[in-house]
Amino acid sequence: MAKILVADPDPHSQAVLQQQLAQRGHEIVTVASAAAARELLAAGGIDMMLCDADLPDQRGLELMVAARRLDPDLGVILTTAFGSVEDAVRAMREGAADFLRKPFSGDQAQVAVDRALERALLVRENHDLRQALDDRVRIDNLIGDDRRMQAIFKTVKAVADTRTTVLVTGESGTGKTVVARALHAMSSRRNGPFVEVNCGALPETLLESELFGHVRGAFTGATRDKPGKFEAAAGGTIFLDEIGTSTPAFQVRLLRVLQDRAVDRVGDNHTIEVDVRIVLATNLDLEAAVRDGRFREDLYYRINVVAIEMPPLRQRPDDVPPLALHFLRRFAAEHRKVVERFTPRALQVLQQARWPGNVRQLENVVERAVVFATGPVVDAADLPPNLVAGAVAPALAAGDPLALTGAPVALKDAIAVAERRILEQALQHCDGNRERAARVLGINRSTLFAKLRRYGVR
Repeated sequence: MAKILVADPDPHSQAVLQQQLAQRGHEIVTVASAAAARELLAAGGIDMMLCDADLPDQRGLELMVAARRLDPDLGVILTTAFGSVEDAVRAMREGAADFLRKPFSGDQAQVAVDRALERALLVRENHDLRQALDDRVRIDNLIGDDRRMQAIFKTVKAVADTRTTVLVTGESGTGKTVVARALHAMSSRRNGPFVEVNCGALPETLLESELFGHVRGAFTGATRDKPGKFEAAAGGTIFLDEIGTSTPAFQVRLLRVLQDRAVDRVGDNHTIEVDVRIVLATNLDLEAAVRDGRFREDLYYRINVVAIEMPPLRQRPDDVPPLALHFLRRFAAEHRKVVERFTPRALQVLQQARWPGNVRQLENVVERAVVFATGPVVDAADLPPNLVAGAVAPALAAGDPLALTGAPVALKDAIAVAERRILEQALQHCDGNRERAARVLGINRSTLFAKLRRYGVR
C-alpha cells in the first residue's frame, strides 16, 4: 500500500480522509500547512499527496508544482470547496492527477486515489524500464569481466554526470572513443551534441580554426565567420582524440579553454564562453612527453583530473569471447546472416591471438568471419589464416592428457586448452547432460556452467 500525505487546514477533512483511506490499508500522514508538507516531501518516501487548494501559507497549486519538481512522478490530487472549472483545468495542466470539489464522498476519494496511484505506478515503471534500458544500451559497447575493466566501468559511472575533464589513455584500438561516448551518454548532457575531433589528423593552423572557429578575413580563404567545434559542442561533450600530437602553440590555447571555459575565434579578440564537457585521449605516454618537453606540464596536470587507462586486449583474454559474441550478433544483423555462435576451436584461436590492434582488430576479424561463414556457426576455418596459425594446437598428445603438441606456450594458455577439452569430453560422454557431466567431473553445476560460458562450450 501507499504512503499518502494529506495537506489540509481543516481538521474535519483530515479526519475523514484518514478514516476513508486507512480502510484501504494506506499509511496516512496529515499536515495543516504547506511548510510542514514541504518538510515531509523533502525527506522522501511519499507516494502521493492530497492537497487543499487554499492552504494558510501557500496556494495548493504552488505547493503541487514545487512537490513535482522534487519528484516528477508524484501523484497529486487537489481538493477545494470553492474551485471553478478554470481552476480544475489549470490544475490538470500543471500535472494534477485529479481535482475534487468538497464535500466529496468516500467512494469519490477512494476512486480518485486508486486512479492516481495506478497512474503513478505506471509512470514509475515506465521510468525505471527506460532507465534500465538506457543503462544497458550505454554500457553494451563497454564489455569486459576483467577486474580492470570493471574498475573502469565504476569510474565511468561515477564521473559521467559531472563536468570533470577526463583523460583516456591506452593503445590504439582499446576503446578510448567508446569510453568517451559512454561518458557522454550516461551524463545529463546526453541530449546535447557529442563532437569528436582527431587532433592528429589536422595541421596546426587548420586544427585551431576547426576547434576555435574563425572570423572573416582571419586568413586566406576565410570568406565568412565560422563557429568552431567548441561552440558546436555547447551543452554537450567535445572529445579531443590524439591530444598528445598537438603542438606547443595549440596546447597554450587549449589550456586557456580549460581554465576559463571560453574561446577566441582565430582573428578575433572577442571571447565566447562555452558550456562544454571535455574528454581527451592519447596513445602516447604523456608523462614521458612532459619530461622531454614535448607536452606542457601545466596542461598535463589540467587534463589529468580523472585518468582512465584502457588495458590492451592481450592482457584480458577472458574478455575476448563476450566481445566476439557482441560483434558477431551486431554484424550478423547488419549483413542479414543467420550466424549465432563460435565453435570452441574458433573461440580458442581468438583467445590465444596477440591482438596488436586490440578490440578494433577483433571487431574487424569477427566481421570478416560473419561474411565468410556458410552456416550458423563460425569455425576456425572462417578466421584469418595467420590468426589460426598462431594459436595453440588443440590436439592432446597420446598417453598424457595434459601434454600439448606444438611449440611451448604460457602455462595459463596450456591449462585453458586442456580444461576446455576435458569439458567437451565430459559433455560428450554424458550425451550433453550437464548435471551428469558435473558429477563425473566432481564439480558443482554452477562451476561447470561458469566454465562452459567462459570457453564458449555448448
